[in-house]
Amino acid sequence: MASNPPKLKIEITSNERLKTLKEKFEARFGESPLFYACAPGRVNLIGEHIDYCGYSVLPMAIEQNILAAVSVNSLGTIQLANTNPHYQDFKVPCSEEIVIDREDPKWHYYFLCGVKGIQEKFGIARLAGMSCFVDGTIPPSSGLSSSSALVCCSGLLTMEANHKSLSKVALAEICAKSERYIGTEGGGMDQSISFLAEKGTAKLIEFQPLRATDVKLPEGAVFVISNCCVEMNKAASSHYNIRVVECRIATKMLAQARGLDPRGLLKLSQVQTELKASLEEMLVLVDEVLHPESYSREEICKVLDITSEQLCTELLSANTQHGG
Repeated sequence: MASNPPKLKIEITSNERLKTLKEKFEARFGESPLFYACAPGRVNLIGEHIDYCGYSVLPMAIEQNILAAVSVNSLGTIQLANTNPHYQDFKVPCSEEIVIDREDPKWHYYFLCGVKGIQEKFGIARLAGMSCFVDGTIPPSSGLSSSSALVCCSGLLTMEANHKSLSKVALAEICAKSERYIGTEGGGMDQSISFLAEKGTAKLIEFQPLRATDVKLPEGAVFVISNCCVEMNKAASSHYNIRVVECRIATKMLAQARGLDPRGLLKLSQVQTELKASLEEMLVLVDEVLHPESYSREEICKVLDITSEQLCTELLSANTQHGG
């Protein structure tokens, strides 16, 4: 697998989607795109919602993706447009600090997560002006990582527009980190497979450090993904982050129960590593230490010997701080 994202030459006239996007770009911005960037969505075959616990997952990329036509402009602005009429145009001067509103997770804020991640990685004082027209075929809020694909596409095109270079692994790690600007406390699976995917294989994604191993799919196999059409915007609610926080608190409780220093331990896999325990032994430990009933804020603080303020600042996310 090539370490850096590939750059391919494609005949626009032979690709109807690219041709249509090029025409819309030219009508909107009055010039032709300089290049295109693309990032796929994903489906997870094994290990849903354990990446943020540090455990391995087995996703694969899907055909549906986020595609962007891009030009570098001399206006000193980042201009965004979308083929979906529900997503409004957006513009921000490159001279301004990039601000992402967690309380109002609109599509362009996801895009700006990727921009901000690259800007901070390279310490770019003033970003290149960019005109971007985005087209997505991933159903939004359907569990196929449309938001992460948008962040990845944005990070990729921002890197290219500003003449920088990064490996796929580095891009995946940066985009996983930068998507947290919108409030989603993800574990990195979505961004990793978006950059590291290859045709014909799923990927065993492992963390700390991030690495991917091919898992060849059966010849001629077809995976059918059904969409119930009930949308769930992870950043617009606390449902996703509640699970992350619950696992984070459980990590601290299990570590403390076995005499480990819980400071610096935030993922269940870290406790397992420290204890040199098997998964079966970890299940026994969970049954011994944790009770199935809900924990109150007071009980958590008492067990971990921390204040309510420490609970909020060290363990809870911004959108999970108001529960009992």
